[in-house]
Amino acid sequence: MSQTSILSTKTLSAEQRQVLIDANFDLLEQDFIEIKNNLFELKTINNNLIFSSQNAVLSLIEQNGWEVLKTKPVFCVGIKTKELLELHGFTVDVYLDYASELAEIITLIYNKESYTFLSGNLRKETLPEALKSAGITFNEIEVYQTTLAPFKISDQENFDGIMFFSPSAVESYLTNNKIKNEVCFCVGNTTASALETKKIKNIVIAETPTIEEVIEEVIEYYTPESI
Repeated sequence: MSQTSILSTKTLSAEQRQVLIDANFDLLEQDFIEIKNNLFELKTINNNLIFSSQNAVLSLIEQNGWEVLKTKPVFCVGIKTKELLELHGFTVDVYLDYASELAEIITLIYNKESYTFLSGNLRKETLPEALKSAGITFNEIEVYQTTLAPFKISDQENFDGIMFFSPSAVESYLTNNKIKNEVCFCVGNTTASALETKKIKNIVIAETPTIEEVIEEVIEYYTPESI
């Protein structure tokens, strides 16, 4: 029986990779986006911080004097972002899986507070639009840049499934490649929507938006049920 072949549109960690190898998958990894951290000054920072990705956290801790912000309450998107923040000494007051959910909580319950949103250049309008509409005091600092890194997959390569972890990766992949019969495993609803706008329907969305959960979905999808 031949191995199931999976493409990951980002390089996995050694632990993540090993999970798929142990489950007998043939895995190819290729980064379809690149992240570059910006230099920025820690000025005009409001009372609360908002992070919608781990990349924003990683950029912040490269800045001189970032430690002074550890006293500020944090609102963030994603369990992995929360864990990374706490690893570096931040206190996360609220975290949710999606920006839309976080926006709803802030506008309903924490609307008297002020916020600084540490974001990337390709962030969605979900949070800023919700905060503006609710008249909440906030500013935004672009702390990293995402650029597409299109790559042409060899015509000799045939995959059963493709793992996507951001809408940007979907856009980058489709620049030089087509999706035919492959199953697309997505980290979340926003990534899945990027595929749906291209009329791609064979989509599986992770129950929680983490890389590990996407890998679990892949394994579960291709593992025959026990009788």
